[in-house]
Amino acid sequence: MAFLGAALLAPRESIGVESLPRTAAVPGGIARIPLGPSDAEPKASVKGNRVLVTREGADWIALVGIALDVKAGSRLRLRVDRGDGNFSLLRIDVGAKKYASQHLRVPQEQVELPARQLLRYEREQVHLRKVLATFSDAPPEALMLRQPAPGTRSATFGLRRYFNGESRRPHNGMDIAASEGTPVVAAAAGRVADAGDYLFSGNTLILDHGQGLLSLYAHLKTIQAKVGDSVAAGAQIGEVGATGRVTGPHLHFSVYLNAAAVDPALFLP
Repeated sequence: MAFLGAALLAPRESIGVESLPRTAAVPGGIARIPLGPSDAEPKASVKGNRVLVTREGADWIALVGIALDVKAGSRLRLRVDRGDGNFSLLRIDVGAKKYASQHLRVPQEQVELPARQLLRYEREQVHLRKVLATFSDAPPEALMLRQPAPGTRSATFGLRRYFNGESRRPHNGMDIAASEGTPVVAAAAGRVADAGDYLFSGNTLILDHGQGLLSLYAHLKTIQAKVGDSVAAGAQIGEVGATGRVTGPHLHFSVYLNAAAVDPALFLP
């Protein structure tokens, strides 16, 4: 076992830098960890979750999603298995990233979920965590994504809201302003890993693009694909809606790497 420095990328065909998402080892960002040359594709994992590995020239790199709740100044360990029974541990030093916060005063009954809704929410979270930890060995067709609906992109990823002084989870996606019924398309080719109606996100669809890269589309008016379907990049998968707990129609778009929500803007042109 060896302790080394850190960097990142994904499989088989060599990929160019211009085809990679923008990287920075910060909460909500992506660490790019170089793994060096190897005949066999290395397998890498962090906190027990497999990590996307791809080839860049003659070398392999890992792309590690860093969750929003990882503290600046902390260190992650990337385990790299070479297939010969040996492994190494690479260190990822997490830098600082400041996100906006918002303090709101609302009626207290809007802050606390009724018991029945709380049970539903907890069941849904268990299911979604399992889905978002999906790892398929086949590599993504592309690592850069297309915007899934036309409209203005918000810059609210990482925004933490405080209701009556009580902290809520930071916003883990990008909101795209669009009118109800606007077509929503797959940001990249993938397989439908989940589709259903959830308490907060409403009609929601999740695509598995391969190697732990997933995209999520929420508050849909309609879902136009079912679990197990393979969809092409740009294929329509639903319509913008206002389902779930929202104040108006828009698309909530999230991207996950190794089960960590990362800023979707890093993957968009």
